[in-house]
Amino acid sequence: MLNYFDTRTRVIGIAAIGASLAALLLQLAGAGGVAVFGASAVGLAGLAAMVGEGTEQLSQRLGPKATGVLQSGLGNLPEFFIGIFALRAGLLDVVRAALVGSILANTLLVLGLAFFVGGLRHGTQKFGTDQTKLISTLLVLSAAAIAVPTIATSPGGPDQGHSVELSVVVAIVLLVVFAASIPFAIGSGGSGAAEAPVEPAGRAWPIRLAIAVLLVSAVGAAFVSDWFVNALRPAMSSLGMSESFAGLVVVAIAGNAVENVVGVRAMLADKGDLAISVILNSSLQVALALAPVLVLVSLVMGGATLTLVVSPLLVAALALTAVLAALVVIDGESTWLEGMALMGLYVIIAASVWWGPPIG
Repeated sequence: MLNYFDTRTRVIGIAAIGASLAALLLQLAGAGGVAVFGASAVGLAGLAAMVGEGTEQLSQRLGPKATGVLQSGLGNLPEFFIGIFALRAGLLDVVRAALVGSILANTLLVLGLAFFVGGLRHGTQKFGTDQTKLISTLLVLSAAAIAVPTIATSPGGPDQGHSVELSVVVAIVLLVVFAASIPFAIGSGGSGAAEAPVEPAGRAWPIRLAIAVLLVSAVGAAFVSDWFVNALRPAMSSLGMSESFAGLVVVAIAGNAVENVVGVRAMLADKGDLAISVILNSSLQVALALAPVLVLVSLVMGGATLTLVVSPLLVAALALTAVLAALVVIDGESTWLEGMALMGLYVIIAASVWWGPPIG
């Protein structure tokens, strides 16, 4: 079976296994939080990349839209596990910031990087507008789903004191919209044009091998996510990071390795439809599926309940992200300068939470 793995896949697999084992050994040895945190972050990124490799192999029977939905969903597995373990550890601010940070990282940092490197290589690149119109609409809905509960439950708001109840209502609505968006995105709701299957690079894997890689990577991500979260609080204390910065930047980027690799590679290969589908579908799945699921799960886990109420800064960041992303992709074209603009907004937002009060 190993003969099917090319050099890049072997390197990723070795890095994922090595970093995961290092995180386990460091934790058993009682090493400092920073060491365990760093090793588990690398392990999570490697396991997420292996999920991307397995999904890419399955995608040879699918078009770019269906591939994007599948790849984004499986690519968000590490973020789901991190969210569950962080909720269990009582790190509510980290979870909220990480959910918002995942949307920002995909929509601004990863998409911006893809447009930047793709534009430098190919000049102006084109992609379907039907898909981008749908994604732009849902991105605005995602921002509204965070903004409305935050404003409505603020002091003097009509729903003050009912943040949990309102968050549950919003979560259910978002899950209904998400369920309806899947067949629309991969079926007749798209451009209607016939799509060529996405051919993976190198030798095609047997279906059983692709599924086995996905299952092993997913199980590994569950364990490594637990170690990652256990090391998060001492690492934040040692590094002087606030919960907002740790969630918005560090945790969000650690959970987005699949979109980083697959989306940028697709844009470098001038496959704009695939890049847009993978990167922005990941943002939408965080907003429309992952966040609502974590809100509902927190109700039965005991302890503090996760709500969709965040700080005004994060509300503004989401709104600006939705507007800028919609303006960039709505015309079906991208340039390296638009990519730089997206990355620039991400750096500004990340800097805005750096000086928050540190843990410890």
